[in-house]
Amino acid sequence: MSQRPPTELARPTTGHTLLQPAGWPRPVGYANGVLARGDLIFTGGLVGWDAERRFADGLVEQARQALVNITTVLAEAGAVPEHLVRMTWYVVDIEAYRTVGPALGRAYRDVIGRHYPAMAVVEVTRLVEPQALVEIEATAVIPR
Repeated sequence: MSQRPPTELARPTTGHTLLQPAGWPRPVGYANGVLARGDLIFTGGLVGWDAERRFADGLVEQARQALVNITTVLAEAGAVPEHLVRMTWYVVDIEAYRTVGPALGRAYRDVIGRHYPAMAVVEVTRLVEPQALVEIEATAVIPR
């Protein structure tokens, strides 16, 4: 059985290639897939608190802080947001997530920029930290 290769959208600044199957609609705010080679970085699930474990107010600000926390962890390995290839968001209220979409998009672009890795959003019953409204795991690849 032969498979048709996916349409690839090269990202020369990162060395990563976004995978866009022919005929599929282009995703908005995420990628269907990412081809990457290099050194892997995996974050734990990071929540929206600062270094003193103080939570930001509300979903948008917690997400912003979680993204800042991710970029801080990436920087420890010499990585930048453009090296992100995958993110999984866990939210305790999917309707709240949908409601704050535009503000959440602005917060995302303020921290990460206009780089959109493969992403998933999952609603969960609760998170380990009772005040947490969102927790984000991230994977990045630093090209060699």
